[in-house]
Amino acid sequence: MTMEKAERIVDQMYSKDAFSQWLGIEVVAVAAGHCVLRMEVRETMLNGFGIAHGGISYSLADSALAFASNSQGRHALSIETSISHTAPLKAGDIITATATEEQCSRRIGLYRVEVRKADGQLAAIFKGTVYRKSQDWKV
Repeated sequence: MTMEKAERIVDQMYSKDAFSQWLGIEVVAVAAGHCVLRMEVRETMLNGFGIAHGGISYSLADSALAFASNSQGRHALSIETSISHTAPLKAGDIITATATEEQCSRRIGLYRVEVRKADGQLAAIFKGTVYRKSQDWKV
């Protein structure tokens, strides 16, 4: 898989991903099995404690998983995910999710996504398993 094809796949996915667009996610880097995304936490994303709702970092990491796993050239769908929140996020925080492929077989892929604050502090660790369909991306 070339980097150009991986980028075209992610561009195609992102163009139809209204939720990632609404979150304000920016695609920073893409390669086969790898993706880096960034976004800013907004006031409207805070919970009753004045910190980002856990779904915010989860959603960013989930998008990174989707883009990284599909960048291999085949349609991939998550079948299991989990997240551990390690630091609170506040409005104005710029967070980055880095998805890295740990294992990829013909049908299953395993990924780790680290969500970090701008200062490098780890805010969440996300793990995802995807099912890789037989259908290839047409880009």
